Amino acid sequence: MTARDLAAVVLAGGLGTRMRSETPKHLHPMLGRRMVDWVIQAARALEPAPLVVVSSPYTRDAFDGVEVAIQAEPRGTGDALVSAREALDGFAGDVLVVSGDTPLLTSELLEGLVETHRRDESAATVLTFEPDDPGAYGRIVRGEDGEVREIVEAVDASEEQLRIGEANSSIYVFAAESLWLALDKLEAGNAQGELYLTDAVRHLVAGGERVAAHVANPALAAEGVNTRAELALAAAALRDRVNEQHMLAGVTIVDPATTWIDADVALEPDATIHPFTILRGETRVAARAEIGPHAVAIDAQIGSGATVGPFCYLRPGTVLEAGAKAGTFVEIKNSHIGEGAKVPHLSYIGDAEIGEGTNIGAGAITANYRPEKGSGKQKTTIGRNVHTGSQNVFVAPVTLGDNAWVAAGSVVTENVPPGALALGRSRQINKEGYDDRKRD
Repeated sequence: MTARDLAAVVLAGGLGTRMRSETPKHLHPMLGRRMVDWVIQAARALEPAPLVVVSSPYTRDAFDGVEVAIQAEPRGTGDALVSAREALDGFAGDVLVVSGDTPLLTSELLEGLVETHRRDESAATVLTFEPDDPGAYGRIVRGEDGEVREIVEAVDASEEQLRIGEANSSIYVFAAESLWLALDKLEAGNAQGELYLTDAVRHLVAGGERVAAHVANPALAAEGVNTRAELALAAAALRDRVNEQHMLAGVTIVDPATTWIDADVALEPDATIHPFTILRGETRVAARAEIGPHAVAIDAQIGSGATVGPFCYLRPGTVLEAGAKAGTFVEIKNSHIGEGAKVPHLSYIGDAEIGEGTNIGAGAITANYRPEKGSGKQKTTIGRNVHTGSQNVFVAPVTLGDNAWVAAGSVVTENVPPGALALGRSRQINKEGYDDRKRD
């Protein structure tokens, strides 16, 4: 596909009222991206120039790296495409029109659509599919010769037309010259009072032009999202697609159905992801690392041979070097855990630097928020080969030198020299006969 003869328009101006959300439909998140971003990515792979997103006035600032055209009022798909006309002024090639609520689209499917369009030398080509339940989708009406004659919206279809199983995906390729002529003929004479892009197909056929069809396989790739239920189904399909790609590349995902990995997460071969694990953002997992079960990592860097979990939460800014461990019921945020260092269980580590080979005892807490020390979080620095006891609190800013030791139950408020033992707890006092006196 070449940029000079293909333009693309992504229709994302609708608010999606059936989502029952203050967030516009196209901006709902799915595996680390917004719904419309999946569509834009699929279209971008064909290198269209220009690539235009039709937006409502409310979301005009939501898009980067594309031209944005504004649909002032939601007057239908035909009107949405008219809104992009200025951005396509002077363009004389083929125009790919994509609905912004079809996140399961692939670049391969769009390439096939464009190839069919050009092979058949059509004025327009529509991507069709055969869903299990055509429901509210427009129906593809073909003639006896199998050619597309018109697309009838479900609300305007007869009972006979509603029995047609082939549905319109609202994804097309038009020859630009034919497109503008057909759009000029659109009228709002329908049940919705809108300008239907589907009517452009009817006008082209009436004018003696050919309209071809390219059938999506699998049909799921052309499904749109209009409700929260459909959003969940589409997200699950994307999850399966992402997981399969990782597994084919050499990653072990023990239970793909319970593992959610964002699109921009990077996993090296021989990493192992256990059940009920969520990897989000730009998390990076190196070879031979094991994550989970029941672990969450967001924008974390996990080194070769490191282990995370079970029941672990790695927040943004976490770096685990090779062989490091973040164990059971551990939360780490904005911290660097050195090579071979271990935070085995029941600890919170935030805004900290922990050196290689160090072992942090159970129940450790870095208390790093101290407004009296200045703005922002304060830092805890723990050197190499340090051994801390259970139930330690490190009150930042504080530094522990290499090979230092910390007694169990200590609250560390001052720096600890290398090789020293820190004890920061009150002396135990036993009161003999206390229980008897309480009873009396």
